[in-house]
Amino acid sequence: MPVVVAKDTCIGCGACVGVCPVGALSLDADGKAECDESICIDCLACIGVCPTEAISQK
Repeated sequence: MPVVVAKDTCIGCGACVGVCPVGALSLDADGKAECDESICIDCLACIGVCPTEAISQK
């Protein structure tokens, strides 16, 4: 199940972008993380590196 990003909690640090092995995460125009659910492999690596716990399993 892909991850969901809480935009109000995300600080746009990009830690999740750097750890995603398939490039499913990126920063949007507002500098907040977003997940491309079509390529997310549910490894959940991003959850562990998010300093504000803005990423959770959907």
